Amino acid sequence: MVKTAYKVAAVQAAPEFLDIAKGVDKAISLIEEAARNGASLVAFPEVWLPGYPWWIWLDSPAWGMQFVGRYFANAMEVGDAHYERLREAAAVNSIHVVMGFTERAGGSLYIAQAIFSDRGEIIANRRKLKPTHAERTVFGEGDGSHIAVHTTELGRMGALCCAEHIQPLSKYAMFSQNEQIHIASWPSFSVYRGAAFQLSAEANLAASQVYALEGQCYVLAPCALVSKSMIEMLVDTPSKQNLLLEGGGFTMIFGPDGAPLAKAIPENEEGVMYAEVDLGFIGVAKAAYDPVGHYSRPDVLRLLFNRNGQPRVHPFETDYTEIE
Repeated sequence: MVKTAYKVAAVQAAPEFLDIAKGVDKAISLIEEAARNGASLVAFPEVWLPGYPWWIWLDSPAWGMQFVGRYFANAMEVGDAHYERLREAAAVNSIHVVMGFTERAGGSLYIAQAIFSDRGEIIANRRKLKPTHAERTVFGEGDGSHIAVHTTELGRMGALCCAEHIQPLSKYAMFSQNEQIHIASWPSFSVYRGAAFQLSAEANLAASQVYALEGQCYVLAPCALVSKSMIEMLVDTPSKQNLLLEGGGFTMIFGPDGAPLAKAIPENEEGVMYAEVDLGFIGVAKAAYDPVGHYSRPDVLRLLFNRNGQPRVHPFETDYTEIE
């Protein structure tokens, strides 16, 4: 039975930077807070566990190597003890959770999101399809199986990270799966402030808002903060002081018509943002625009979409079930 009207929550908070154990503790406290306030879903920022690797934007790869070992050690593996604590917290608090985390798989790291049901079931684990710019020095890539929308008790739910919301084809692939609730996870809008508008809060909040408008879905856009302790760790020379600023939190929740649904939290303050969802309103929004339905022209424009996973190794043995 799908709930059609409920409260959702989006987290604006600094991570416990490079400390997965403390980060999970903080995550659980925020999950508990959202549940106490009646939310059926709580969404976290991009790679909030154990934090976004801001050093990649501040100096050379050689300088950033000092953080690599610690970042790898504090990444989370799907199914490990930290992951299971989060899954249990979703169940204990009867709330759906979407967690942004750095996933460690073998020797590689991925920008990932885990979606848990309010019974602690694993709805999905996804990876960012293509890390953005300098992120490619840290993270591997996802594949078409991670551009997915899932049937849940809160409706058709999907998630993307950060600049995935700038990719028109990825967005269209998500819209085509009848997405109703979307989590747009962001790190912080505090890098290169005033020097690169593409990375600004204005540009990227607009991307989340346009996603809601184009897809006629509710969009939760949780956004992290850069804390003072993170600045002290990462900004080690005067030349870096203007490259990364404290704060940068610009969380927002948008309706399927693109309207903001909550009052903004000040960019230097932690908090949980709440809004009410009514899935019935999606039909009203789609009466105006439905780019994968009545407002499409498949005779002119179509999307090729490979949804298959891309394993690195295939077995030599013939799989006769596929032949049948």
